[in-house]
Amino acid sequence: MKKDKKTNIMAASFMLFFLLLFLVVSGRFIYIQVTGKSNDVALNEYADSKRETSITLNAERGQIYDQEGMSLAYNRPTYRVYAVLDESYSQNQPEDKHVSDVDETSKKLADFLEMDQEEIKEKLEDGEKDDRFQVEFGSKGKNLSQKTMEKIRDEDIPGIYFSEDAIRYYPNGTFASHIIGFARPDEDGKNIVGEAGMEQEKNDLLTGEDGYIRYNRDKYNEKLLNTKEETKEEKDGKDIHLTLNQKIQTLLEDVVSQVDAEYNPKRITAVMMDPQTGEIIALTNRPSYNPNKPEDVENWYNDVISTPVEPGSTMKVFTWASAIEEGVYDGDDTFKSGSYSINDKVAKINDHNNGEGWGEISYDEGFRRSSNVAASKLVWEKIKPDKYLDYLEKFQLDEETDIDLPSEEPGKITYDYPSDKLRTAFGQSTTLTPIQELKGATAFVNGGELLKPYVIDKIVDANTNETEVDNKREVAGEAISEDTADQMMELMEDVVEGDNGTGNKFQLDDYSMVGKTGTSQIPNDEDSGYMTGKENHRFSFLSIAPKDDPKLMMHVSVTQPELDDDESGSDPVSFIVKNVMENGLHYLNIEPDQEEDEEEDKKETVQLPEVEGEATKKVEKELKEKDVKVTVVGDGEKITDSNMEEGTELLDGQRVILLTDKPKMPKIKGWSQRDIVFLSEALGLELDMEGSGYAVKQSIKADKKIKEGQKLEVKLKHSEEKKE
Repeated sequence: MKKDKKTNIMAASFMLFFLLLFLVVSGRFIYIQVTGKSNDVALNEYADSKRETSITLNAERGQIYDQEGMSLAYNRPTYRVYAVLDESYSQNQPEDKHVSDVDETSKKLADFLEMDQEEIKEKLEDGEKDDRFQVEFGSKGKNLSQKTMEKIRDEDIPGIYFSEDAIRYYPNGTFASHIIGFARPDEDGKNIVGEAGMEQEKNDLLTGEDGYIRYNRDKYNEKLLNTKEETKEEKDGKDIHLTLNQKIQTLLEDVVSQVDAEYNPKRITAVMMDPQTGEIIALTNRPSYNPNKPEDVENWYNDVISTPVEPGSTMKVFTWASAIEEGVYDGDDTFKSGSYSINDKVAKINDHNNGEGWGEISYDEGFRRSSNVAASKLVWEKIKPDKYLDYLEKFQLDEETDIDLPSEEPGKITYDYPSDKLRTAFGQSTTLTPIQELKGATAFVNGGELLKPYVIDKIVDANTNETEVDNKREVAGEAISEDTADQMMELMEDVVEGDNGTGNKFQLDDYSMVGKTGTSQIPNDEDSGYMTGKENHRFSFLSIAPKDDPKLMMHVSVTQPELDDDESGSDPVSFIVKNVMENGLHYLNIEPDQEEDEEEDKKETVQLPEVEGEATKKVEKELKEKDVKVTVVGDGEKITDSNMEEGTELLDGQRVILLTDKPKMPKIKGWSQRDIVFLSEALGLELDMEGSGYAVKQSIKADKKIKEGQKLEVKLKHSEEKKE
C-alpha cells in the first residue's frame, strides 16, 4: 500500500509539473500572439530588421571652382570589381548569378585588369576552397574607370559585379595646389575628408549628407513584392567659388616652373592680389605637389601664409611710410651713407654694398638705393623706436591677416633690444609672411586703408543653387593718411623708374609699375649668424601696377637660387614679375599706360579667330603667318575644338592646339601640364601625370589612333631644354 501511495504521489507530482509547464508555455505563446513581443522585443520589428536592407544614396562632395566657374576639384566615380562564388546565389534564377566557369572568367577578366589569367584564377579557386561568398582582386581590381567598368560589364560574365567608389579628382594637377589642398578617403574608406588647403578649411561645408532607401528582401537579396519602402534624399555638399583667375594662375604656374627648372632654388613663393578688393588672383609655391598623388607631397606648407621669414628691404616701405605719416620726413634732407652706429655696445649697421655707401645722399635717394643706414636713422633719430612700433601695429604686421585658408602663421615683431629696433627698420630680426606684407601694402593703394585678403568669392548651395556666402571688399583698418599713401607710391615708382633704382630691371613694357626690392640674409642653423655667399639669400620684390589705377599687386621671393657669375639674385625674381605682371594685365584687358618710343616697336596684338568648323590647313596657315605656335591634332580636314576660346589674345610662346575630326596622338614632348590636361579631356583619355614641369615621356606613341577611355601616362620634369 505504501508503495502504491508513493507511486500515486509521484505520478500526481509529475502531472502537476507538466500541467504547470503546459500552462506556462501556452501562456507564453498566447502572450506573444496577443502582444507580438518576446522579452520586450517586437517580433514583427525583429523580423523586419532581419529582412530589411538599406541602399546608401551617396551625397556628392561639393566642387571647388575658379573665378570663371571652371571646376578645380570634384568627385570622380571609380569602380571595384568582385566575383560572387556562392552557388546558392543562383538558386531559383533563370541563369547563373555566381562564377560558374573559373577558367572562362579568368580569361575574360585578364583582358581588362592588369593581372595574368593564372593570377585571377588562383584568387577565384582560393575563394572557393575557403567557402567564401565573394572575392575581390586587390589593388588591380580597384579604381577602375567608368569606361573599363562598362567594357567588363558588356562581356556579361556570370558572377562578376561592381561597387562604386568616389575619389577626389583635381583635373589641373599642381594648379594652385596649396590653395585647393586635397581630400582623400578616411580609414574606413567611406567618407572623403579634406586634409589640406580649402578642402580642409571648408571640409564641413563641402561634405554632403548621405541619404538611403530601405526595403525588405529575401535571402537572395531580392526585393520582396509589396514591401514598404522608406527613402531619405541625399544632400550634396556646398560648392566653393574661389577668387583665382584661371588664366593668370596658369601663367604663374608655368613661369614659376621655368624659374624652378633654370635656377633650382630651395624655395619660391608667388602671390598676386587685386589691391583694390583684397581678392587673391593667383598663388603658388615651390616645391609644390599634385593633389591627385598626396603620398608624393614634398612641401605641405603654403609658404605664402605659413612660413614667416625676415623680409629684408621690402620692410622699408613701412619704415618710410611711418616717417612720412609722423611728419618727420624730408626727402631732400641728407645723411652720410655707408655705416651707422648709435654707440659702442650696439653692432654697426652697414649698407648692402659692404658698408661703402654712396657718400652724402638724400633720404629719397636712400629709399631708391635701399639704404639700411637711412632706414635705421629714420627709426632711431626721426620717428623714435616706440612710435615706430605703434606704426607697425597700425599696419597690422603683428597679427594674422585672417585670410580664409588654414594654418596661417603670422610673423613676430622682435623688438627687445636696440639692435632689434635698428634691424627691424630694414627687415632683419622681425619676421613676416608674404601675405602680411601684401595686406600692409594695400594701404598705399587705398588711401591708407588696409584690406583683408580673401580667397573665397562665394559659397553656393548645390541643392538649391542659392548663394549663401558672397564675400566683398573688407576694410581691416587704417594705417596712414591718403597723402602719405600717395607719397609712398611716388617713392616706389622711383625704385623702378628712377636713376640708380634697385628695381630698374623690373620695368614693364606696356605698364607703369611701382615696387620695392628685398634681399634678406638666411639665418645659419649652425650658429647665431647668417649664411654667407652670393646665392645664400632670399631675393624678393613687392610690386603694384599700373601706378595710377592699380589692378594687380604681387609679392615674389626666390630663396637660394643657383646663379651664374654674371647673374644677380634679382634675375629669377624679375623674370617671374615681368612675365606675370605684364601678361596678367593684358589678360585683364587693362589699357596700357606706357607710350612706345617708336611706332615700329609696338607689338601686334594677335587674337584667336573662329576656328571650330573651319578648314584645318587654312587656320593653321593664318596662325603660323602671325608667328603663333600651332599644334594640329590628327589629319582631319575640319577643326572640332581648340584649347583657346575665340577672341583670346595670344601671348608669346603660347601653344594653340587645334583638334581635328580625325584625331591622332600628337608628340607632346615639351608640353606644359595645362596643354596636356586640355588634350586628355578633349580626346576622352584617362590621364596619369607623374612629376612636374614639362612632358618628357608619353605612353601613347605619336601618330597612333586614339580610343576614348584609353590611359595616357605622361612623365614630366624640369630641364633647360624644355624651358627653351
